[in-house]
Amino acid sequence: MDVLRIAAFADGNGGGNPAGVVIGEALPDAADMQRVAAEVGFSETAFAAPEDDGWRVRYFSPESEVPFCGHATIALGAALVRKFGDGIFKLALNQADITVEGFRDGANFAAALQSPPTRSGPASSELVGEALALFGYQPGDLDPAIPPALVHGGADHLVLALKSREALAAMAYALKQGQSFMRREGLVTILLAYAETPRLFHTRNPFASGGVYEDPATGAATAAFAGYLRDLGWPHGGGIDIVQGEDMGMRSRLHADIPSPPGSSIRVSGTARLMDARAAAA
Repeated sequence: MDVLRIAAFADGNGGGNPAGVVIGEALPDAADMQRVAAEVGFSETAFAAPEDDGWRVRYFSPESEVPFCGHATIALGAALVRKFGDGIFKLALNQADITVEGFRDGANFAAALQSPPTRSGPASSELVGEALALFGYQPGDLDPAIPPALVHGGADHLVLALKSREALAAMAYALKQGQSFMRREGLVTILLAYAETPRLFHTRNPFASGGVYEDPATGAATAAFAGYLRDLGWPHGGGIDIVQGEDMGMRSRLHADIPSPPGSSIRVSGTARLMDARAAAA
């Protein structure tokens, strides 16, 4: 298979979250997609094939299939623009139909996805207590303005908002313990967030469920988090910016536009850069 390697939600010509992208005439068998994703080794690889007037898409981490991945969708948007030119592309996922819009931005690409519908609900005290223990946090580390919650925007996540940037920077956990916890609870990632301002957040996303210690940019969790802020009545002013990956040396930038209807799709956008110099020149 021809695998493009693209960093999504890049910060200029650096950072971003690497994703594999495979575009073919038909989707390979699931076992082959899982094998290729493991060989690529990125947190996700997106596989796409033509279907009706759009594209059938599946996402695989090195260890499992996931229902939706934001950064791999942005990477796929860049790959489709590279192949077919600027446009809006319909994507049929396992559990939802979405779109990704893309266009060239100088040597790089810009893309915006429309997430599946969002929803949120409170997290039980038992779940929160176990998550805090996993990271070595105390209840007093949490920001009371953004209570812990289970959120969804195409995949399920747990949100823990912290009171200080220092607490976010100190995030650490045991991968195997986190993997067991997240798989048992059906969590794709845990989103740790710090609100610098009402519209600027710093986040980190452990992705132990997929065998990845941390994601440098997570579009699906950003969409789910933005939907949760809307549910909270947070003063987001119609959109938020997120800086992610800074503490792991892969600074990434994500933007989420938040329309007012409850549960409606979130538009998550950013830039993407081709990681293969030969592909970038093509």
